[in-house]
Amino acid sequence: MPFDQGGLQDVHRAVRQRRSPAWAVAAALLAPSAVFLAAFTYWPILSATLRALTEQRFGQAPSWGLGNFTRLFADDRFATAVGNSALYALGTIGPSLLLALAFALALRESGRLNALLRTMLVMPLLIPLVAAAALFTFILLPGGGLLDWHLAKLGIGASNWLGSPDTALGAIIAITIWKNTGYYMLFFLAGLAGIPEEYHEAAKLDGAGPFTRLRRITLPLLGPTLGFVFIIALLNALTQVDHVVTMTRGGPSDSTNMILYYIYQQSEQNMDHGLAAAATVVSVAGLLALAMLALRTLERGIHYES
Repeated sequence: MPFDQGGLQDVHRAVRQRRSPAWAVAAALLAPSAVFLAAFTYWPILSATLRALTEQRFGQAPSWGLGNFTRLFADDRFATAVGNSALYALGTIGPSLLLALAFALALRESGRLNALLRTMLVMPLLIPLVAAAALFTFILLPGGGLLDWHLAKLGIGASNWLGSPDTALGAIIAITIWKNTGYYMLFFLAGLAGIPEEYHEAAKLDGAGPFTRLRRITLPLLGPTLGFVFIIALLNALTQVDHVVTMTRGGPSDSTNMILYYIYQQSEQNMDHGLAAAATVVSVAGLLALAMLALRTLERGIHYES
């Protein structure tokens, strides 16, 4: 049978005509998201990078260079902000995840009492961080606050929780744990619901105790959820700044000054936009590196059910 070149071209043309509407529909559906992503994500990052590389001196024309980064790494206040952010992340991520996992394990069974306790734990999630910070400001008032009032009944003297460099960051950490634990618990409850109960029943028949089942079954199968929640907790720890602005404004003595508030100070108070942009670029790069490192580290121990 002779090869029909014209017929083959007709087939290719018909296939392209059938595919093109599908690609056109897909492109039309993705276009709004792509526009917003470019406008509100990629363009701000590019703009901040260009500003960070632009050196502006009084009375001189702007020039390109790394002077803003040089000034940034020589600034002791930036080093203090990085250290405070690291302490804040260490103090909030671990306790929040441990408490959230413990509550999820305790309240995984359905029931009226468990539903009520879940609601109580999730309630802080519904309160904006600024409102929660204002509430805790009154609770932590020295001498007249609710916390000192209860401590006085136990014979413990009043403390200036937000006015002392020794306790201010700890108070901020405690508020964050209270605010985020219920939020992370929801993810763990969803992950626990996806673990087949047959695994636990089989382990019970083999004589495995609660801690053995937790270590050998629950935690390995909960690995993907744990990895996701850890990244969310890391992002929250390094991007939440509302309570710092409301309660301490970075004080006392820069003990609660963290990276985002440092950027705000340089941009809005000192009007040093180049230094603020350099700090923004460094913080975004550091956050991206930490997230990638955490994901790669956690994936080594994650078990994905087939």
